[in-house]
Amino acid sequence: MRNDTIARMEAVLFSCGEAVELERIAAGLEITPEEAYEAAQSLKTKLDEEGSGLCLLNLGGKLQLAARREYRPDVANVLDLKKNQPLSQAALEVLAVIAYNQPVTSGFVEQVRGVDCSGVIKTLVSRSLVEECGRLELPGRPIIYRTTDVFLRCFSMESLAELPDFKAAVPAENAAQAPDPA
Repeated sequence: MRNDTIARMEAVLFSCGEAVELERIAAGLEITPEEAYEAAQSLKTKLDEEGSGLCLLNLGGKLQLAARREYRPDVANVLDLKKNQPLSQAALEVLAVIAYNQPVTSGFVEQVRGVDCSGVIKTLVSRSLVEECGRLELPGRPIIYRTTDVFLRCFSMESLAELPDFKAAVPAENAAQAPDPA
């Protein structure tokens, strides 16, 4: 893979500041999707080997440069990001319920937690960690929610497959009490 192609891809991803489809990058750089994929793999390796403060995330076919997890506190301190206030325990619980069971309705989340979650879900939507992804064909047509690419980026994951194993993380007596997502 040519170094200038890798450098061009790095410049594009840095300038975009958000996840960009691999095919769009290929078209913009006037290379094939296969060449774009190879360049992405080379860029990822380069950043890892150099010990860069950046990493390349593949978010379901979209690529994005992001700060490495270990440098996030430094980035937040320098930028003084008010938006990155820590999530409350309730918000983390709702986010976990949605992440492990998605797509879900707010009613499902409330059944699992046993309390009203509408305010917490609105907060997660406003932070772009969760999004509406349709409605169920049931009376009232309840909204269904799922996690977003922002969720993956915030937790430095490329896919939901990287979530810790739920059964290993939850004691058996608690897992038995959780409602079946089906």
